[in-house]
Amino acid sequence: MSIFSDWNHVTFAQPLYFGLLLVIPLMVWWQLRGRRDDNPSMRLTTLGSIKAVNAGGRARFRPLLFVLRMIALAALSIALARPQSSNTTENVDSEGIDMVLSIDVSGSMMAEDFKPNRIEAAKAQALKFIDQRPTDRIGLVIFAGESFTMCPITIDHNVLKNQVNQIRNGMVADGTSIGMGLATAVDRLRSTKGKSKVVILMTDGVNNTGIIDPSTALEIAKAFKVRIYTIGVGTMGQALMPQQTPFGIQKQMVPVEIDEPLLKQMAKQTGGKYFRATGNRSLASVYEDIDKLEKTKIDITSFKHYAELFFPFAAIALLALLLEVMLRYTIFRTIT
Repeated sequence: MSIFSDWNHVTFAQPLYFGLLLVIPLMVWWQLRGRRDDNPSMRLTTLGSIKAVNAGGRARFRPLLFVLRMIALAALSIALARPQSSNTTENVDSEGIDMVLSIDVSGSMMAEDFKPNRIEAAKAQALKFIDQRPTDRIGLVIFAGESFTMCPITIDHNVLKNQVNQIRNGMVADGTSIGMGLATAVDRLRSTKGKSKVVILMTDGVNNTGIIDPSTALEIAKAFKVRIYTIGVGTMGQALMPQQTPFGIQKQMVPVEIDEPLLKQMAKQTGGKYFRATGNRSLASVYEDIDKLEKTKIDITSFKHYAELFFPFAAIALLALLLEVMLRYTIFRTIT
């Protein structure tokens, strides 16, 4: 019986009927009082005649009638209170945001001013950001000298995160084509149905290649009403970076050059915002800020379904009452 197995989902439609339970202690008191008053005394010269009268063992069980009446009253009060089990279902209506993460994977992203390097730090924060956006459709684009769609826009975040984990330097020709990175991301968004379209573009350099220049890509983004958040990645001044030399790969200090005016222009003209991340902590803060700025509207409608549970208690009350009447006028009828 569900009412006995899951009390957390049981409610009572008419709880005032529990007031009937107060009658039980009054009836018990009246029963005990009546038994004390029904003890008259008399003097006899002999006990022989009394011993001859024997009601048998049935008299000892006569209080069972009273117990059955109490059970009937208790079960009836619970039945009248109408116990119900409730089951809640929720309908979630999400006004999701369609977005694309566009990440620079050029050679300079191997710089070690982030731990362990820029590209690994970018991957780690992208994964955390994806987990914070469960109702959004997100895609992934990488770029260096060229751009490439690693994951189309999807709600399947497990597939998306698997692709983020696959990001590494050398997947496309080296260079920094910011225009291509932005244009490819916008192309992923142009036919989507989202109420809001967002590109988060991360780079650590200056546009130096690509068949689409950043200004053209920006105009395309504005035409499709895509909001751009840009992130400049790199410490101020110089950063330690692996470099190919005649003696093999060696780490050298190189200048950090980020085209901040371009990134600010992209963000400003599309209603987005530019961020500068100079380390792991500041990069985490950047994604937290973007998460706060791009809130998804979620409407949750709850429906409660009730199932009546009074019948078992009504049956117990009726059974106890019938049993009392039957015993009173059969087995216990001759007991006075």
